[in-house]
Amino acid sequence: MNIDISRRHHLILEYIREHGSVQVDQLSNHLDVTPQTIRRDLNQLYERQLLQRVHGGAVVKDSVENLGYGARKILMAEEKSAIAQRAAELIPDNSSLFINIGTTTERVAEYIYQHQGLLVITNNINVASMLWPAPGIEVMIAGGAIRRSDGGIVGPSAEEFIDNFKVDYAIISCSAIDSDGEVYDYDFREVRVTRAIIEHARSVILVTDSLKFERRATIRIGNLSNLGILVTDAGIPEEAIQLCRQLKVKLEIVAHDETDEQAVGNA
Repeated sequence: MNIDISRRHHLILEYIREHGSVQVDQLSNHLDVTPQTIRRDLNQLYERQLLQRVHGGAVVKDSVENLGYGARKILMAEEKSAIAQRAAELIPDNSSLFINIGTTTERVAEYIYQHQGLLVITNNINVASMLWPAPGIEVMIAGGAIRRSDGGIVGPSAEEFIDNFKVDYAIISCSAIDSDGEVYDYDFREVRVTRAIIEHARSVILVTDSLKFERRATIRIGNLSNLGILVTDAGIPEEAIQLCRQLKVKLEIVAHDETDEQAVGNA
């Protein structure tokens, strides 16, 4: 395979967007070039700020579209589990809640499976699939178009469905948080549903890993000041901690067990 460098860089970016984290040998075999070439390419992409190093690999930096669903499930997986477990502990039995689209909110669904007397309303087909067998949980799912990429249900029908309820809690996620506390995502249809969820919940819990403070997305959901609780991991920047105090957002910082990392580009 004879691929010029600009085309190879494009293929590397697409591969990482789809898979989340990669190893040098994987890319070497995929593109049929030497490991030394891949290391050089990765370093060039880092220098051009098209990639950023993260726990467990690298992500495409500041894109106008989100990472692939499989990649999002892999990245920060341990942190997401710890975040989800803590968020689930904040939900009492005999309460009602929204759960929206996101790999972290899906983990929350796993941790509330044993709760009793819950009403869960969701626009996430993965959450509904996880929770409908739970004996102590009633599940209601929004109607609308199912997004093929991740099973999210978006569009006007989903918004109208959400408008029929007022619930105790909302568990929401996002793709990026700016330094001024503005919260962002990528899909305008998804953002509209998330805004409706926020409006129709008495208490809003944002679950997000600390990587979101380093990323940028394009469509505004709202501001941290409009949310009640932020659950994140210990990688949150100190500036963000201070901002939460200023905005009077309750901050829950969770720890996780450290595991061996396999950094992309290391020999």
